[in-house]
Amino acid sequence: MSKAIRIHAHGGPEVMRWEDVPTPEPGPGEALVRHAAVGLNYIDVYFRTGLYKAAHLPATLGMEGAGVVEATGPGVSLVAEGDRVAYAGGPIGAYATKRVIPADRLVKLPEAISFETAAAMMLQGMTAQYLIRRTHRVEAGETILVHAAAGGVGLILCQWAKHLGAHVIGVVSTAAKAELARAHGAEHVLVAPADIAADVKRITAGAMVPVVYDSVGKDTFMASLDSLRPRGLMVSYGNASGAVPPFELGILSAKGSLFLTRPSLASYTANRAELEATAADLFAVVGSGAVRIRVNQTFPLAEAAAAHVALEARQTTGSTVLIP
Repeated sequence: MSKAIRIHAHGGPEVMRWEDVPTPEPGPGEALVRHAAVGLNYIDVYFRTGLYKAAHLPATLGMEGAGVVEATGPGVSLVAEGDRVAYAGGPIGAYATKRVIPADRLVKLPEAISFETAAAMMLQGMTAQYLIRRTHRVEAGETILVHAAAGGVGLILCQWAKHLGAHVIGVVSTAAKAELARAHGAEHVLVAPADIAADVKRITAGAMVPVVYDSVGKDTFMASLDSLRPRGLMVSYGNASGAVPPFELGILSAKGSLFLTRPSLASYTANRAELEATAADLFAVVGSGAVRIRVNQTFPLAEAAAAHVALEARQTTGSTVLIP
């Protein structure tokens, strides 16, 4: 038997249960992974509440983990028993001591990167990679706007953008988080509530920014649009404050022929080549020291509900890891 955090109904953190489950057997194309660390991400909240739908209930939450391959099913050649591996993305099921997962979703973990660091960075780090290297390719000299700049993705975005020679305006919710964002590459930090667009206009001498990375959603959406220069790109990649309500598309035209995208990691790592390239880019910047992964909170996996409470209350900074 193994242990897992499962939900039998959607709702608050109280619906999460630490349960005995049969240890799964890997089928064709699958690998059995014994987790050493599991990542906590806001998308886990979306699946818990039902904003995102699991294929069935009961369901095991979690989309990110790191550990050791214990067994492989027929036809698996990408990984072998004993390999150190990590993953991020679907299918859900990471909140478990052991799980099976399609082997082509696993990447081998460099020896220099610990399991805890890997579990803290795979989803957030690969998200940051596609956001600033592919959704909008950040270039030296650009000024960009990053919401939730002291969060897991935010801290990586700030560091990576600085490494690329860009200037970062970060938005955070407290003065303490402002200091954290500054320490990780944000040149300018706005503490909400603030007149974000007015401050961006002041900082950029009226030029505004070519791209906004917004994981907050409803509460910041219009301010983000107002911070863009003509033909700028609004990247809405999260809903921490709630889903963005329907709006008139003509707003994009009125505000300067703006672009809007709602990307996902799954779309940017849909095939094996994309997954390997994205992970390799992340491993390179972390290995070089250009990007440091901050594991600022750890919880026992059995206490994942407490981790969700802290995450939703915006009491966390950097990355949070759950230890089986």
